[in-house]
Formats: sequence, structure tokens, C-alpha cells
Amino acid sequence: MGRGGGVGKFMTVKEAVSRFIRDGMTISIGGFTVSRNPMALAYEIIRQGRKDLHVVCHSHGQALDVLIGAGCVRRVEIAYGGNGRWAPTCIRFRKAVERGEIEVEDYSNYQMSLRFLAGALGIPFMPTKSGLGSDILKVEGFGPEVRGKGKVSSKKAVVIQNPFEEEEDPIVLVPALNPDVTILHVQYVGEDGTVRIKGLTFADIEQAKAADVVIVSCEEVVPVEYIRSDPDQNSLPPFFVDAIVRVPYGAHPTACYGFYDYDAGHLNYYRKAAEDDAAFENYLREWVYGVSSHEEYLEKVGVESLLKIKASAGRGYAVGLERK
Repeated sequence: MGRGGGVGKFMTVKEAVSRFIRDGMTISIGGFTVSRNPMALAYEIIRQGRKDLHVVCHSHGQALDVLIGAGCVRRVEIAYGGNGRWAPTCIRFRKAVERGEIEVEDYSNYQMSLRFLAGALGIPFMPTKSGLGSDILKVEGFGPEVRGKGKVSSKKAVVIQNPFEEEEDPIVLVPALNPDVTILHVQYVGEDGTVRIKGLTFADIEQAKAADVVIVSCEEVVPVEYIRSDPDQNSLPPFFVDAIVRVPYGAHPTACYGFYDYDAGHLNYYRKAAEDDAAFENYLREWVYGVSSHEEYLEKVGVESLLKIKASAGRGYAVGLERK
């Protein structure tokens, strides 16, 4: 499948994961903490038993935590992993780090943004002042046995002297990120494959442009005329996208601006389950392995719960939602 228009790129969640995601790949996940996580795709990755994934994120939450908890992830490069008030640090992520089950290399939010930008621009690194004077530049999460292998950079970062200044002026060079696959959940995709993200885009656009393959799940597929009516609102052209999956509520239990808010009830339920190994295994059996599709997952969530988080047309989020 080439990166042309939208024809031939529309497929099911199962087809997208089966076709493009393999064990050991470097996967970039779009969204942010409890906003626009590609949950339907993450659940399917778990169902299909993918292993040894190298996950790279800007700052992330629910999808990252579920993938780690399910044993799909071997290595993570990230600025922050948390689920807001429910888990300032993602629970299964924290447990996996404490137990030595995954390798983690940390950068600042700004550094991760620059790394994806470097990858999107096709350059090997990006210069910055971010990190100077911090332990981020002193402590490495990856050992020499993995440095320079696959898509792991040969160095975490390099500090050089600014070549344009004679006086001491250190500059940090952070390595580019070029994931094998980036997975995103967005609001709209046109019939031609054009992607439109409403609200904050986080690092999604750079993550997509930096990747070899891009899988996009969306709330709605809209006519080309709609996409072309406001071209300045579009985020990615069709040739950047390899697979398109229409999955309403594909970010649940995280939010999708303009469509629905985060599901506080489900996130509370998840937090309690994630704290205990046996309870978390039961959660996976009930909400991931126990359903054959995202449609079946939504039936389990229930219409009443989905209506509670429906976004206000004028505000983009649910008004009066219980957020505890």
C-alpha cells in the first residue's frame, strides 16, 4: 500500500494492527495523558499478542499503561507517563519500572518534542538548551548493549560548544526519533485520507511525519468537500497516512475534544484494578481479551455512560460531568 490518497487505506482495527505492527517495533503513540489516546488500537495490539515493543511518547497515559501492564512493552522513551488525578504516575508503568520489567530513558517534554521534530524534518538531531544543569543529561536508562541497535540512538544526548560563540556556551543535541509506526486517534479523516485534529495537537503531527508508517483511527469519516472547505484546519495530508480506521469512541476512556470527555468512572475503576496484579489481570480479561471488537467494548461500557461524557457542542467538553 503506497502513501497516496484514501482509497484502499480504510480498514478494520484488526486489519491495521495485523498488517503493520510486529513484535519488537518502535511504536509512537499519539495523544496526551487522558486525551485522545488511540485506545481501540492499543487494545487490539494486546489482543494480537504483540511483544517487545519499543514505545516512544511525548507525555502519555492510559494507552501506554495498558500496553505495559499487558506485557507488550520492553523499552520506553518518554517525558512523562500519568493519568492526571487518577494516577500522577501511571500505575502499571511505575510497577514495571520498579520491578525492572522494562527499560526507560527519560527526557524533558520539550526535548521529546524536539526529537520528533528532528525526525519529521529528516535531520539527525536538534539543538537546545533544555536539560542543562539537570540529571537528565547525567543519567541514562539504556545500557551500552542496546545503544545504536535498531532505532535506539547511540547516545542519549551530546553537549557541545556553540560553534558561533567564542565564550563558553554549551548546547545540547538530542537525537531524532523515527518510529516504525505511529498510532493516532483524531476527530476527522476525509474520504481522501486527509487528517483533521481539533483542539490541541500535542506532538501528534511531528510523530506522524517522523514515522515510517502511520495508522489513524477517527471518530468520523467526512466528505472531501467538508475537509476542503476549511483547509487551514487540516493536520496531515493523505500521503502521510497508511491505514485509516473509523472507530467512534476510539479514545475511550480518554477524551476526544468536541466529541466526548474522559470517563472518570472508568478511570477510577481502572486505577483500583491497576494497583493489584490479580485485579489487573481480571481487568484485561473483562475489558480487552473478553471483547472481540471495539463495538463490543462500547456495548459493555453502556449507552448511559457514553451519554454522560458526550461533549457540549459549544464547549467541546462535557458540562456538569462528575470528575472525581
